Amino acid sequence: MSHHLFIDLDPTSPDGTQGEGRVRSFAERRRNRHGRGLRGPLMLPQLPGSRTRYERFEDLVLESAERLEDLWGEKISRIEFMVELVPGKKALERAAAAGQRVPLGRAVTASPRRAASITVYRRPVEELAGNPVDLPEVVHDVVVELAAELLAMAPEDVDPDYGRGHRDH
Repeated sequence: MSHHLFIDLDPTSPDGTQGEGRVRSFAERRRNRHGRGLRGPLMLPQLPGSRTRYERFEDLVLESAERLEDLWGEKISRIEFMVELVPGKKALERAAAAGQRVPLGRAVTASPRRAASITVYRRPVEELAGNPVDLPEVVHDVVVELAAELLAMAPEDVDPDYGRGHRDH
């Protein structure tokens, strides 16, 4: 006596109805077996671990900008600060052609149509820092260097604490 196993992968039964009346979505099927799914978020939003790396990096840039604004007032408050993941293709090609390292940021002077801006590139700065402990110092130094470029000053004049932690860039 031979038995054949038959598994019907079609959710519709032979009479044309859907199994138990409905098909559960992937999210419902995924890991909520027997009603034992996650009951809430793993981490409360106000805890530091709930923020993404991008958000934490943005916070570091903002802290540096606020420190410079405390020192220089309106000269810094008129500058827009931004974060991008990496420099654009053209910037990378220019750096490679000139034999320079990957840019850590970009300073753009003001024009009649737009405010001056500082853009910090997250991934190159994280790579330069090497570890999360040094990251705040490296971010601040990069922001100071870019602000100094816009203000036509030496970084040490923009912030007396510039370069105190380490200096490799």
